[in-house]
Amino acid sequence: MKSKRKPESASLQHSATPSLRAPASARAHNRRAWDENVQRQQRHTIPATSAQYEHPLAHVDPCGWLGETVAGKRLLCLAAGGGKHSTLFAAAGAIVTVVDLSARQLEQDRLIARQRGLTICAVEASMDDLSALADASFDIVVHPVSTCYVPDVRPVYREVARVTAPGGIYISQHKQPVSQQAGAQPTDHGYVLTEPYYRSGPLPPMLLDLHHREIGTQEFLHRWEELLGELCKAGFVIEAVSEPKHADPLAGRGSFKHRSCYVPPFIKIKARRLGGEANRPPAIWKP
Repeated sequence: MKSKRKPESASLQHSATPSLRAPASARAHNRRAWDENVQRQQRHTIPATSAQYEHPLAHVDPCGWLGETVAGKRLLCLAAGGGKHSTLFAAAGAIVTVVDLSARQLEQDRLIARQRGLTICAVEASMDDLSALADASFDIVVHPVSTCYVPDVRPVYREVARVTAPGGIYISQHKQPVSQQAGAQPTDHGYVLTEPYYRSGPLPPMLLDLHHREIGTQEFLHRWEELLGELCKAGFVIEAVSEPKHADPLAGRGSFKHRSCYVPPFIKIKARRLGGEANRPPAIWKP
């Protein structure tokens, strides 16, 4: 794939070539849904709080996988608009590009960046078509929960591999398949599986706002062989895995935290891009 020069101005918004990978209907549906979520001030569209800027890296890297500093690192916030990840990483000293499908989510990023005197580059594009970004142009890619909005994760992983420099870090978070299979409300037998594991097409629409699904969006279930196996096939090696804990045994029956006691909602993965000096095994000394 021919590389394109990375946008230089943080004040410009660029549109990538329309994706040929995810169906246009899914992209249009989810773009519209997230634009509407911004208007409704849905929880994932709320910018970071002032208190979070006191220790910005701690709030966007709670596992500490990025070390003590990201200063000077070329960092991509993928499908992460909304005025949180991009501006917190910029406040921590990273050279930040944020990509999102929703123009209104990106408006949040640009607004907060202006208010705080931060520099970011906002790119409107689908996560499975990053043709506006150059090969090997990022040291770190941070990808919050969003692969559920594309029917196939393989193009996403291929694009991330292309734009990540050899030895670079890719941190992604996904919805666990069982969480998308299980019913939203408990029955007398607990939370039962209502959707098949081997399935195609979008999941039934979500009607209740229970935090493990987003109302109005079109979501797809990805199996473990896709979430993990395709990541490795794309040229990454998995270094760490975390299951963010949202369970609370004292939470009200049927709430997100109560459901999380039985159904793990998310998984977070740290992977490293193969290739280059960073991934060469140490030389064996011979007398």
